[in-house]
Amino acid sequence: MKRPVFFQPDDGWVGDLIPYEKDGEFWLFYLHEDRSDPKPGTSWNLVTTKDLTQFENHGVSLHHGSETDLDFNAYTGSVVADGSGVHHLFYTGQNPRNVGADGAPLQLVMHATSTDGMRTWQKHPELTFGAPEGYESGDWRDPFVLWDDSKKQWRMLLAARHSTGPERRRGVIAQCVSADLMAWQYTDPFWDPRRYITHECPDVFAWGDWWYMVYSEFSESFTTRYRMAKSPDGPWTVPHLDSIDGRAFYASKSAERDGRRFFFGWIATKENNTDHGPWQWAGTMSVLEARQNPDGTLAFSFADELVESFWDDVPVSLTSALPTRLDVPDGYTALVSDEELPQQFYAKVVLDIAPNTTECGLLLRSSNDGDHSYVLRLEPKRGRLVFDRWPRAITGDAQWHVSGDVPFDVELERPCDLTPGVHTLEVIVDGDLCVAVVDRQVALSARMYDLTTGRIGVFAGEGTATVTELEIRQRTDN
Repeated sequence: MKRPVFFQPDDGWVGDLIPYEKDGEFWLFYLHEDRSDPKPGTSWNLVTTKDLTQFENHGVSLHHGSETDLDFNAYTGSVVADGSGVHHLFYTGQNPRNVGADGAPLQLVMHATSTDGMRTWQKHPELTFGAPEGYESGDWRDPFVLWDDSKKQWRMLLAARHSTGPERRRGVIAQCVSADLMAWQYTDPFWDPRRYITHECPDVFAWGDWWYMVYSEFSESFTTRYRMAKSPDGPWTVPHLDSIDGRAFYASKSAERDGRRFFFGWIATKENNTDHGPWQWAGTMSVLEARQNPDGTLAFSFADELVESFWDDVPVSLTSALPTRLDVPDGYTALVSDEELPQQFYAKVVLDIAPNTTECGLLLRSSNDGDHSYVLRLEPKRGRLVFDRWPRAITGDAQWHVSGDVPFDVELERPCDLTPGVHTLEVIVDGDLCVAVVDRQVALSARMYDLTTGRIGVFAGEGTATVTELEIRQRTDN
């Protein structure tokens, strides 16, 4: 059995990640989701990686409290080191039995320290604090701590909500400051857009001349987004494409190593492991590398280390006659491989897209005639990549009994620049997981449950696309 591409523990699922770089190694703390009933409480677990392709699972790192403790659930936070080398872990403590005046379980900022290189943690319950007046006491979470060298102070950002205002637009990134990481003072909000329910898992970093603020939008979209500024005090501007990925990739936070920045998030599972099931909280860890464009905006793609871990060619019939011109000015055509693909592979297709082409892309897990498949479809006229499947939900026995009124998985679309010319579509498939990248700029993650085997194909509709390159590789390790 091949080594998984994406990390998931054998005994649960990966929730919010708290990445930390130490001596060239990524320490990836995460909320361990159990999904048992009744809930056992949430701890921070730890997995480490040096090469982003092999992961060592260390189990529980920060234990949650007892049924009577304030941190029965130890939720998201951050880790920093002070000048003496002591590591400080800030996290959200929550206990459903500990209810505030508004009837919601209190969320509290809690503190733990480590003097042995993060092998063990000592909790400091006396340093616990909650939301001040003017904020909802049940939304005071995800403390992110960073050092502000210009002001010589620590800043703590929190996902919070104002206590008044339109119910679904009270979200704010609140802020506290400290000189010593121990005593914290409330101060003005870090960012106050009054736009969403709240802005989860805030993350702020500098890169060159730019500052970036990342947050996970708690709204109907459930999307991780970023903003840009020339200062950590803003003003924050909205880049043209402001999301990290689509609906399936959530709660992403970043860490830097050797001038490179990586985003660690989770790809959500779906209820009952079916394509039409609703999204669930937590899933499987996934890593994207951010690259900085000349204008400061961020591009997202696979890390080179991950792509290079696939080095054993998978021969398919489609590669024998390249370049292949798919020319259908007012029709549709697809070429499907003779061979079924393995459960785990990396594929790259280079397409030269002619002007006025409506669609082209890849078929995954396709039937031999291309009539049943998942679809990664580039739509130049609409400037987007979408994840689709055909047929969609089947509602009866007749040919027309399909959900044809659903144009694609509406939560799995990504705007991208598809001007006429050469474009590269990369994809990694591992079991029910699929991550696609266009031109090393735009990423889209998805789940593929219902079709478990099949072939790969290329297609075009209403236009011309020339397939100039197609390569498929797999890992050879066991």
